[in-house]
Amino acid sequence: MSLTSQNPGLPRLIDSEAVRQLIFDYAYHLDMNHPKELVELFVDDCEVIYGPNFGAVGREAYAKTLEGIGTYFVCTSHHVSNIVLDYKNNDEVHVRTVLYAWHRYTRERPDSHVYGQYHDIVVRADGQWKFKRRELRVTGHKDFHVKECVPIGRA
Repeated sequence: MSLTSQNPGLPRLIDSEAVRQLIFDYAYHLDMNHPKELVELFVDDCEVIYGPNFGAVGREAYAKTLEGIGTYFVCTSHHVSNIVLDYKNNDEVHVRTVLYAWHRYTRERPDSHVYGQYHDIVVRADGQWKFKRRELRVTGHKDFHVKECVPIGRA
């Protein structure tokens, strides 16, 4: 008898941990200024939305949004928590993650603080979980460089 037949929920637990690791890897690579590693976390036909007029469709376009990230920020610190997974099937999960992000800029401007959520569609591609869609929704911010944000949509 196999381990998964004895524990039918085990594959879902393993997948859930891999999706959480993807979320943590995104924050880590963003904070460490690893644009190549960030792009690898997305599928080719991804969509990234940081604001109504700021984002990208496709990995190549997303990579262009990351050009110069190391010269724009001295450092950043992204904190993610309260990760909620909603499986649509065995290869797609919708994810909601609470975010606090701090940014120190290279230009003379105040540090920024962002409070919000990531709303993601994550898919299994070639045996790995990757972002298909990532949208930043903002509850509030102070001195954030993205001037027009997608609101959280509170009732």
